[in-house]
This record gives sequence, structure tokens and C-alpha cells, in this order.
Amino acid sequence: MKADQTFFSFDHLVGKSQLFRDLIERIKVVAQYEVAVLIEGESGTGKELVARAIHYNSPRKDKEFVVINCSAFSDSLLESELFGYVKGSFTGAMAEKMGLFEVADQGTFFLDEIGDMSTALQVKILRVLQEGTFFKVGGTKPQKVNVRIVAATNRNLRQMIQEGKFREDLFYRINVVNLAISPLRERKEDIEVLGDYILENIAKKNQDEKKSLSAEAIQIMKRHDWPGNVRELENELEKAVIFSGDKKIITEVSLSPELLNLVQTRKMESLEDGGGAFSLKEIKKKAVEKVEREVIRKGLEKTNWNKSACAKLLKISRVDLIRKIARYEIERA
Repeated sequence: MKADQTFFSFDHLVGKSQLFRDLIERIKVVAQYEVAVLIEGESGTGKELVARAIHYNSPRKDKEFVVINCSAFSDSLLESELFGYVKGSFTGAMAEKMGLFEVADQGTFFLDEIGDMSTALQVKILRVLQEGTFFKVGGTKPQKVNVRIVAATNRNLRQMIQEGKFREDLFYRINVVNLAISPLRERKEDIEVLGDYILENIAKKNQDEKKSLSAEAIQIMKRHDWPGNVRELENELEKAVIFSGDKKIITEVSLSPELLNLVQTRKMESLEDGGGAFSLKEIKKKAVEKVEREVIRKGLEKTNWNKSACAKLLKISRVDLIRKIARYEIERA
């Protein structure tokens, strides 16, 4: 679909983590060069925002920025959307239709979720990248276009190549520059500034006063892994704004029960696995290891480092003794 030609600045990309700052610097550089870009990242990480930032900060910024989600169409419909069709090419083709490649001519074409495209269509995309030409559905005359391709995927294209599901030649054509967007769980320091930005947008949309997150609410949100990434964070804050009523500060009480339950479950699992600061299981484990290390050392010293005799003294097998010596890195003085 055709995108609105509104100015897009880096203000739309929000974060303060080092991972985020590194990404912004790479976007600023790559935007200036006429190269294909592959954006990789999980769903909800903002791949389209990155694509828009590339286009609207590039020499093509005054031309069209066109977006299509390759996973949203069947093969036949996707081909018609991409390349258009001529009149009478199939039942219902009452008039010639312009394809999105024609719409994007001289501009940027963002192919979202390109990993969901069939290998048959991949061949036709490769032709556009190599020769700048394509054929409309049912057409015999080649169409010439000049577009910059920015593609995105949440799939592992390298693995798909090994499985024969994605063309290796197309991969290298679209992956001239690779931009990887880290998931939110790897940059939780961005949650606070992202939350503030999202709340500001919600206030503008609702024509209401902006709300803020309490320190406790922020800490709870940082304990969640956000598998849905920024999109999930947006949904959570939309609900929090509603359930906070007239209050200007969003506290723990306004957060969704689903989020609170997930955070509590994660906290309990962390304690059970020894991840908590006050985990009795972890304390016991470390204490046992310390005692075991000293007992083995004394046993070895007593038997003059005869491992068979030491194993017999400690009433364990010689194999187990050797493993523990290696594990605790016990060396003869």
C-alpha cells in the first residue's frame, strides 16, 4: 500500500540503550547510500519504523515510500499487487491495474516479511533487483522501474536457504546492508523512555492530558520479557491508561492482571532456579561446593595425590573424583 508522504524524523525511534544508539547510527549512514537493506527482528520490534527512517532521511525522501506485507496475501494476489495486471489477464480483470513497483518508481519499496514469499515470486523480485524490469500479470511488455528495496523479516533466512525455502541469490541481493533490531528483553533500559513516548502519543490521540508511570510500575514492567516487543508494550499501556481512570500516575494497580501474573510467575521460577538474590537453593549449593572442594583437597593431600586411594577414602568412584577435581580446578601445590 502507498504510504503518506509525511516527514519522518528519528524522533519516532525512541530508546537510550547502547544497542539502540548503535542502530540509529547505522541507519543514518545507510540512508545516504543507494543500497538494498535487510532489516531483521522479531515481530513488534518496529521494522517498518526503521524502514521509514531510512527512506525519509535518504535522497529519495521526496518520492514514494510504498509498503506491502508479503504474508498478508496469497501468491496470486501478491503478484497482482506487486506487478499489476493487464486487462483480460484473468476473470475479473476488467481494466489494467498499476502494480506497487510502478507506484514506488524512483522511491523506496518496503517488502515486509519477505521470508513468507514463495520461491516462484522470489525469482520475479530477483529480476527487478538485477535488471530493474518486470512483467505485469498477463503482460508481454517489460516494465522499467528504479526502486530502492528495503526488506524485513522475523524469520531465519539463512536457515531457510539451507531448507530450500529461500533463494540464496535473492538473499545476497537484499542483504547488502543488514540492520538487526534487538528485542525489547535485551534492552530493558529503553522501557521507561518508550513508555513515556507511548503515553504521550496516547494522550494526543485521545486529546487528553498525558499520564506518567510510577517508579514501581516501571520496575514491574522491566521484569517482563515482552515477547510481543514494543507492540505488546503499546497494548499494555493503552489498557493501563483506561484502567487508571482519572489518576495522572499509572501505578501497579492499573497494570493488567495478565502482566502482573506473568511477572510474579517469572519471579517464582527465578527463585526456584537459584536466580534470586536470596535463593536458599543457590546458597545451599554454593556452601556444599565449598565444603566438597576442601574435603577433596585434604583427601588428596592425605593420600599424596593418589587418586585411587583418595576415591576409596572419600567413598566415591575414581571417575567421579577425577570429574570433581576438574570441575573445582584443584591443582597440586
